[in-house]
Amino acid sequence: MESNGKIRALLVGETWVVSKFHIKGFDVVPLGGYEDFSVWFREALKNYADVEIVHMPNHIALTLFPESLSALQEYQVLILSDVGRNTLTFYPDMFRVPMGPGKLTLIQEFVNRGGGLVMAGGWMSFQGFRAMANYHGSPIEEVLPVMICDGDDRVETTEGIKPEIVRSGHPILEGIPQDWPSFLGYNRLRAKPHAELLAKVGEDAFLAVGEYGRGRTMAFASDLAPHWGCDFVRWAGYPLFWHQSIQWVARRR
Repeated sequence: MESNGKIRALLVGETWVVSKFHIKGFDVVPLGGYEDFSVWFREALKNYADVEIVHMPNHIALTLFPESLSALQEYQVLILSDVGRNTLTFYPDMFRVPMGPGKLTLIQEFVNRGGGLVMAGGWMSFQGFRAMANYHGSPIEEVLPVMICDGDDRVETTEGIKPEIVRSGHPILEGIPQDWPSFLGYNRLRAKPHAELLAKVGEDAFLAVGEYGRGRTMAFASDLAPHWGCDFVRWAGYPLFWHQSIQWVARRR
């Protein structure tokens, strides 16, 4: 479904709830909070008239992620960023058989029928921190243009790393400077044989794209927000890069 000709993109993830205790001698002070790191992405894209970003925080996705193909097809593009497999797999009522449709298989069918899928890196993307994101061996890995490690796939680079652009002529990278900012880490990925590798770090795929059925997919190995993307979100090329990425996976480029 298109809204006034716009590309409707559903961004899932990039939020968490914080709970902590300050212990001051005999006294314990409980503190809480909520973090939403989608703000950089949403702010960067708000001035592009052809794109509408709908954000679904992690705690909302657990209960409200689309449960049917028709509901998911209200969007042309699905972006998964720092949302683990369990959040998309399980239902609030885990004691009902069946719980409901397999949502990862649903995403696979969404792409097969022409939808666009982007996964951006993070501690709860690809395989992630202590392999807790757990997308290895899933329908999501089958759809994506990369192979996902079976263990903790984070590469933490406190000194910073810069990706090497290997295919600057691709529509996603049109007009984007080849000198990218430094990143503080990424998920270790390998491009599949038929994928298009656009950027790499050493032998690891940093940006890869591909096709699955009638749809297009993209894997971006690092964070679209801090902490890995601290300089990335402030980079002049950040808005254009994500705008063109969404256009490409939606077959508008």
